[in-house]
This record gives sequence, C-alpha cells and structure tokens, in this order.
Amino acid sequence: MTPLDISLIITFLVTLVSGIPVAFCLAITSLVFLLLLDSVPLHLIPQRMFTGMDSFPLMAVPFFIMAGDLMNSAGITMRIVRFASVLVGSIRGGLAHVNIVASMFFAGVSGSAVADTAALGSILIPAMEKDGYGKTFSAAVTAASSVIGPIIPPSIPVVIYALAGSVSIGGLFLAGVVPGVLIGLGLMIVSYVIARKHKIGHKRPRATLKEFRESFRGAILPLLMPVIILGGILSGVFTPTEASCVAVAYAIVIGMFVMRTIKFRDLPHIFFRSMLITSTILMVMACANIFSWILGTQQIPQAMGRALSSFSNNPYVFLLLVNLFLLVVGCFLEGIAAIVIIVPILIPVAKALGIDQLHFGMIVIMNLMIGLITPPLGLCLFVVCSVAKVDFTKLVRASIPFILVEIAALFVVTYFPFLVLFIPHFFGFR
Repeated sequence: MTPLDISLIITFLVTLVSGIPVAFCLAITSLVFLLLLDSVPLHLIPQRMFTGMDSFPLMAVPFFIMAGDLMNSAGITMRIVRFASVLVGSIRGGLAHVNIVASMFFAGVSGSAVADTAALGSILIPAMEKDGYGKTFSAAVTAASSVIGPIIPPSIPVVIYALAGSVSIGGLFLAGVVPGVLIGLGLMIVSYVIARKHKIGHKRPRATLKEFRESFRGAILPLLMPVIILGGILSGVFTPTEASCVAVAYAIVIGMFVMRTIKFRDLPHIFFRSMLITSTILMVMACANIFSWILGTQQIPQAMGRALSSFSNNPYVFLLLVNLFLLVVGCFLEGIAAIVIIVPILIPVAKALGIDQLHFGMIVIMNLMIGLITPPLGLCLFVVCSVAKVDFTKLVRASIPFILVEIAALFVVTYFPFLVLFIPHFFGFR
C-alpha cells in the first residue's frame, strides 16, 4: 500500500468520524488525494461528478421518491393499516403483526425505510402503547419492520445497486420479494413469542368477511401501484425509469381525483420535499463517482479482490466474509453511499467465483438495510426515537431480537439462493 493510498483511507475515516455528511466526506477525500497526486487537473472533479449523475436509469430515483411521497400525502397509511389489521390483528400480539404486515404493504408504495418508519410509527406506536405493548417494544417493532421497505419492490437502493453493478433493475425487484416476506415472517414469529411470554396485547376477534371486503376495497388502489410497476416492466410495456413516471402519474390521479385528499396547493410542497431527498442521493452518487474513479486508478478493487481470494476460493466462505464485512459497514455508513463505494469492489470477485449477480445484489442490499437499525448510525433508530420519544439505549436493547432474526434471514437467503432466484428466473431474468 502506497503513502497515497494510506492518505486516502485516513482522510476518509477522519472526515467520516468527524460527522461530515457522507457526500462531502467523499468529495474532500477525493480533493485531498488529487492535490497530493499533483498530476491530474482538478477540473476532473466536476467532470466526474456530472458523469456520476448522467444516467437515464438514475432518473427512476426521483420519480419513485415522488410517487411514494404523493401516495403517503394522499393518506393511504390508515387504509393499509386497516387492511393489515383485518388480516393479522386477531393473532396473539396483533398490533405488532399489523405493524409488520403494514410495513410489507407500505414497501410496495414508498420503497423507503425512513418513510415507513415515520408514517407507520406516528400511527401505530401510540395505538400499541394504548393496547399495553410498551412504548419501547412498539418502537423496536416499527424500526425493525421498516427494513423491509427497501427490499420489497419498488426500491430506491435496488435502483442504485443495479446502476452501480450493471444488473437488471427488474430482475433485482423480483429478487427482493421472497427475502422481504421472509424477514416479515421472522419478525412476526419473534413478536408472537414475546407477546405470548409477556402476555401483552388484548385478544381481538377475527374479522368478518364484510370487514375484510371493506378494508380490501379501501386498500386496493394503493396496493395496485407495485403491481402496475412490476407488470409494466415485466411485460416490456415500459422501462424501470418510465415505470417510475407512471407511478407518479398514478399517485397523482389517485390522490387528487379518486381519493381527493391532495389539493393543487399541496403539490409544490410535495415536489420540493421530494427534490430535497433526491438532491441528497444525487450528491452522494456524484461524489462517489470521483471516489470510485480514484479507487480504480489506484487498483484498490483488484487489491481487495486478491485479499479476499487469499482467504479462500470457496464462494460460500467468500459470502460469509462479505456478510460479516457489510454488517460492520452498515453500522457506520449510509446504505446508498455504501452501495456506490463498495459494490464495484466486490462484484468482480463475486463474478470470478461464479456467484449469481441477482443473488449477490440481494445479499448486499439486505446487509446494508439491516444497518438501518444497528447502532451507532442506525438511521431508522434515530427516526423512531424522535417519533416515539424513547431512550436510544433502551430502543437498541429492545431491537436485538429483531436484528438477530433479520441476520438469520440474511444467512438463509445467502446459502439458499433459489429463494431469491426462482421468481426472477421464472420471468426470464438470468
């Protein structure tokens, strides 16, 4: 490792630990490296930043964000919660199961863990507390279930990964269905065991057929969004980017003309909020592109690939090392930033070992999404802390059983690839 490489690592770690936003950590690190290199013109920085954002598939990100924001602003959260309550509310620990199932449904609308945490938490945490679950447990269930959001399609991290790894967006969307459901079922089992052990939550009667029919009628329009998106992509009617635009148009029609819960005066605020979130993601993408170029010129991916291969050429051992590495990375680095920095390093090694790229992509995404509820970064933990007004340390302690079951689901997906691949393969994605 050269002194330049060491300076690159030290600058990045120092800026990251200092609390500087990840995008600026990458930009500052790249600038310092190029100044030390003294042989590359600095106009490379804006050039590489523009190249990092100059992508037609990347346009899917702002439109998916906007579609989710529009549907959330339309007041679909209560409809989804009501439908989930009819489905699983009568099981022991009913409201905890409602929280988890609602997250699974909400994932198909927003594709964002933070949106899931904020929207469902503000409704379900007070309801669970009133039903005797305890605020900390309620907050832990909400944070843990929000991880499902970026796994079940449509998903913003999946779009970013597909661009970073040159993988089919449609194929990765389909690959996330079973892992998302698997995590949801695991969380429900843990919730059931805890609820039964501590005798929390009141017993609720089973919903009648009439209640099911009415709640389904209320939830069907929001739940059709992922069906339209995936159906259009798989049938070849539109590309993933065009699908995101269709999702926005659908959300506007539903919110403004069917449910009539969004007014014209609400649109500027919704668009502005979506623009702010998009600008954050694009800034990370732009700065990460400079950083990735530097890594490539210094042949750091090749060096890391050789280092990983030196442990073992067995793909199962490699996947174990990747899981352990990414679980640690997820504790300190935001998911999208981690994807654009790390994926170009790991993918060549995975390809050389014959690992299916859809399978590997889902492993990476699951790892980094678990990072959303692992301290010290744990973005969803901080969000739910502010929503529920609970102590962070107590929340982390209450989240441990849920984190463990999500890690167990990760390893099941890792070593049983057919769970990820049978749906994409059925639709012709290889």
